[in-house]
Amino acid sequence: MSGPTLVIELAQAPAPAALREFGALMTRLCPTLTENRPGSYDGHVLADRLGIPDRPEWAPPPRHQAPADPAPAALRRPGLHLHRPFLVYLMGPGIGDEPLFEAEHADQPALDAALGYRPTHAVNVSACCNDDLDHLATALLTAAVMDAVGGLAAAELATGQAGIVAGLPGLLAVTEDDWPTAVGTAAFLRAWAEQPGFRLMK
Repeated sequence: MSGPTLVIELAQAPAPAALREFGALMTRLCPTLTENRPGSYDGHVLADRLGIPDRPEWAPPPRHQAPADPAPAALRRPGLHLHRPFLVYLMGPGIGDEPLFEAEHADQPALDAALGYRPTHAVNVSACCNDDLDHLATALLTAAVMDAVGGLAAAELATGQAGIVAGLPGLLAVTEDDWPTAVGTAAFLRAWAEQPGFRLMK
């Protein structure tokens, strides 16, 4: 992915009711949505439906077009830049992407200790762009998915970010390894996203 990714670590596979809620959430947030399989989605998330206001600094740069070839009406709509492309997918045994899940969870004793369990499944929330808006949308989308399926978020921290997240509500632990990872609830992601200069690891 060209943008940030957050992972929701699950202690068990989501129940059918949670999967239905997950699907309903993605349908509400995405004007166009491709469901590759149950729990795996590809679409443009409407950032304003996550509570992100339309701001001038998030507008794309002006398109330089010849007068005879004006930009299509769809590209001149206000707020078009709030349509952010994402891949959001559940993975694990009996669900799909088992080899990817196994590779990403093969050896992570520090993370397992911070979580308090060894994950059996996970949800990856991956932005396809890397603007500030995409970092904010990734955090808020991940929190919304957690409201549906549960689990805890694992977010790698850049240098100096451990001090920023310390004391935020919902932070459960920060691993002490070469790449520290914050483990927290949906409330933690929302609180962190409110901090000035918020940025996820890419």
